[in-house]
Amino acid sequence: MTRSYVLSAFVLFVVFATAVFAFAETPEERRTRLEQELAKIEQDIVEKRGVLSEKQKERTSLERDIAVLDYQIEIAKTQIRHRDLAIARLRDEIGNKQSAIYELDKKVGRSEASLAQLIRRTRELDDRSLAEIILSDSLSRVFAELDALAQVEQELNASFEIMASLRSDLAARKTVLEGEQGEEEQLRRIQLLEKQTIERKEKEKQQILTVTRGEEKTYQQLIVEREKQAAVIRSALFELRDSAAIPFGKAYDFAKEASAKTGVRPALILAVLRQETNLGENVGQCFLTNSPNKGDGQGKNTGRYFARVMKPDRDVDPFLEIMSGLGLDPFGQVVSCPPGYGYGGAMGPAQFIPSTWMLYKDRLARVVGQNPPNPWDARTAIFASTMLLMDNGADKGTYASERLATLRYFAGWTNAQKAAYAFYGDSVMSFAAQYQKDIDILEGK
Repeated sequence: MTRSYVLSAFVLFVVFATAVFAFAETPEERRTRLEQELAKIEQDIVEKRGVLSEKQKERTSLERDIAVLDYQIEIAKTQIRHRDLAIARLRDEIGNKQSAIYELDKKVGRSEASLAQLIRRTRELDDRSLAEIILSDSLSRVFAELDALAQVEQELNASFEIMASLRSDLAARKTVLEGEQGEEEQLRRIQLLEKQTIERKEKEKQQILTVTRGEEKTYQQLIVEREKQAAVIRSALFELRDSAAIPFGKAYDFAKEASAKTGVRPALILAVLRQETNLGENVGQCFLTNSPNKGDGQGKNTGRYFARVMKPDRDVDPFLEIMSGLGLDPFGQVVSCPPGYGYGGAMGPAQFIPSTWMLYKDRLARVVGQNPPNPWDARTAIFASTMLLMDNGADKGTYASERLATLRYFAGWTNAQKAAYAFYGDSVMSFAAQYQKDIDILEGK
């Protein structure tokens, strides 16, 4: 091997090592980079939505509708990139929390060992009566023993307080971790829906181009033909999650009835149910676990049931009460499945969890004339969705208020503004626009 060859190899190694060192990130640098990239993509999405909104205001034409589809596809792809970064950041946070929990677990273990020693020492001192100590030891020894006992008891009390604090901290960290793991799983589900949306938009675009061959006149004729399809639209099946499909016209009648009582637009109501149906297809169907409780820790059987599907202390009792009122078998009724972490248990087309359904039960009974109201009944589910959307602000009727209300419906008020969940709101509003066209045809507009 020549000297020049060795020198060249050494130079290449130094360059490579320097490059690796230069690109190595600290956790703080990675977090900052991800946040900057997320902010940039969020701004890009806002700009694309603005252009899309302007395009949608233009006169209906082939060029305009293809452009709208292109922007919708581009927005969906950008949101997927945004969500990939959000998942990466979430994984970092989960990793950090898992490490912190591991260290805290070790600390708890050390505290338990220390506590055990103190308890043994206390027992040793307690085993000797005061008379034994006085008879066997000098007076100074007696006072020393009493001081030692007092000191051990003081340390024992402090140790109990430390242990209680550590266990509380550990439980809180595990709860937060479980929430973040559930959020990551939820984001992955949305990713799948987003990709399906892109595929659907691409297919719609290709169908338009294939039928019209890119000619405006042919496209306008196609629009006229679509406007004659009211009978077809009315009879087309409207899919409902965990319930039998019903004709679109019937679903629209229920939505109109609910809208008259709440002020929420019928197209939005149907769009939310359509979105929930898609989520249902991806999640699948689950049953309440009918494994009997092994006991209460005291050797007694409580007669209660574990429910891996639902959150036990929040939803199991309400679910059993709902099923009892309806005369249904709680272990034979499908509910939503857990998303990997966290809990499922949402019921029927409107996807209410049992504890939330109980909050709406009496209001629903008065409005729909069904007591108790059935979460799997199409009309009742549509009214339930409408009431929740109204409570979330959808009755204001603006695009922004409707979109925000749907995000609150999906992610709750705390998470509604998170960019990672934006897809749900966009998807619902897209469905609402489609349904509004169908409704306009039905109403002869």
